[in-house]
Amino acid sequence: MISKRLKEKYIKKIEELKKSRNAIILAHIYQRGEIQDIADYIGDSLDLSRIAIDTKAKVIVFCGVRFMAETAAILNPDKAVLLPDKGAGCELADMATVKGLLAKRKKYSDVPVVSYVNTSDAVKAESDICCTSANAVDVVNSLDKDHVLFLPDKNLGSHVAENSNKEIILWHGYCYVHEKNITPKKIEGLKKAHPNARIVVHPECNKPVRDLANFIGGTGQIREYVKESKAGQFIVGTEDGIIHTLKKENPDKIFYPLETICKGMKKTTLEKVKISLERMEHKVYIPEETRFKARKALEKMLRI
Repeated sequence: MISKRLKEKYIKKIEELKKSRNAIILAHIYQRGEIQDIADYIGDSLDLSRIAIDTKAKVIVFCGVRFMAETAAILNPDKAVLLPDKGAGCELADMATVKGLLAKRKKYSDVPVVSYVNTSDAVKAESDICCTSANAVDVVNSLDKDHVLFLPDKNLGSHVAENSNKEIILWHGYCYVHEKNITPKKIEGLKKAHPNARIVVHPECNKPVRDLANFIGGTGQIREYVKESKAGQFIVGTEDGIIHTLKKENPDKIFYPLETICKGMKKTTLEKVKISLERMEHKVYIPEETRFKARKALEKMLRI
């Protein structure tokens, strides 16, 4: 924790640098509360991808993990994309490799590849189309093939399979936050303590967890569900960073987190944002051939 005085100092400097650099700050909803508070936009991967395209800013400071900053750089070659902590990675994204994907493509030669945005730029470049947790079902259902290779998240893939007539070939990756830390036992314990609470979970959770849910959706969809719901209490089955925004948007409602943290998401701090803007540090670079191929897969997604 930093002192209130130092926090205010960092925020003031960040605001000055944003103006002088013509910069915009995008923050994923799993970021620390103080990072969400300084962001120009908070959202999920799909929201932030669209905002990155539309912004007139010359510099995008992406407070998230590497694959998100790479996505912004792929879609915005004329803008500088900064990742405040160059070590902010995603273990799920690391589970999908180009070597592994090419081997799968050889085995399933006529099967389209749908890559979750939680993948590297190089994996996106070898994919037919990308998706987010919010639009994965729509993306898969838009394809004209009966079989689809879906990577890297096996839980999101199985959720898609439950909502599609397509045969889904799963990659056996997972998000440790949702797979390991969010369990039926935890949810059932909270439900017992708070019987009137609605259960909302992310589709990266495994099936036994999803089967307990009143609502399954990406973070943006969870936000909308909570806003529109008449319920006053919610058990939230995703990374705890979302609670900060849910409380701000719904001050009259109560939220019960499952005390689960993404290490990569929490690497970003106010000091690192300040330093990144001061030095124009940790600029994300995508090789042109990779960027061109990956952009095609992302643009197909954005048209869905």
